[in-house]
Amino acid sequence: MSSPLVTVLDYGFGNVRSAVRALEHVGARVVLTDDRVIAENSDGLVVPGVGAFEAVMQGLKQVRGDQIVGRRLAGGRPVLGICVGHQVMFERGVEHGVEAEGLDQWPGVVERLRSPVVPNMGWAPVEVPQGSALFAGIEDERFYFVHSYAAREFPLGTTEDTGRFAAPLVTWSEAGRQGESDRFVAAVENGALMATQFHPEKSGEAGLQLLRNWIATLG
Repeated sequence: MSSPLVTVLDYGFGNVRSAVRALEHVGARVVLTDDRVIAENSDGLVVPGVGAFEAVMQGLKQVRGDQIVGRRLAGGRPVLGICVGHQVMFERGVEHGVEAEGLDQWPGVVERLRSPVVPNMGWAPVEVPQGSALFAGIEDERFYFVHSYAAREFPLGTTEDTGRFAAPLVTWSEAGRQGESDRFVAAVENGALMATQFHPEKSGEAGLQLLRNWIATLG
């Protein structure tokens, strides 16, 4: 059986080379492109992202990334968002007083962390829900974060089935020191759509294992 083909969406934002190398290291065939046909039809799509929420959204729209993500998810085809690529899956983001629309796959707003130390930079543990596929075998590991904004709430129900579909699995983490920390969404697993606020490609062996776990879901 051949390795799955993963497209890393090239739209001008993101630590794309590191992501490509990490995915290749764990056994995927990887193409870095903004070609719509390839991106829509590969086994998996990775949406990286660094920088401001609004600028990332503009970059995505320039290569029709919003349509690519929407069409893939409509067909149940896997998508993995990383860092700001995770953030834009939410309804909207607010940075420096500027509000921008996201891809609206999940309700909620990305806003500045309420922590005495911003940006939140470095290695941190995460709170993993039962049944996680992404974090299987690495539930107690630390992952590398570098961000000043995050989704601090996840309004979509996470404890009960939502109609015909299982509720999303939400992983949490905290920014700041004990007693002055701010809780935020570190990762979401929602059917074909998964995303991490941290950088798996910068998170050592734990991050590589998370990517292996994601690739194993591609089928």
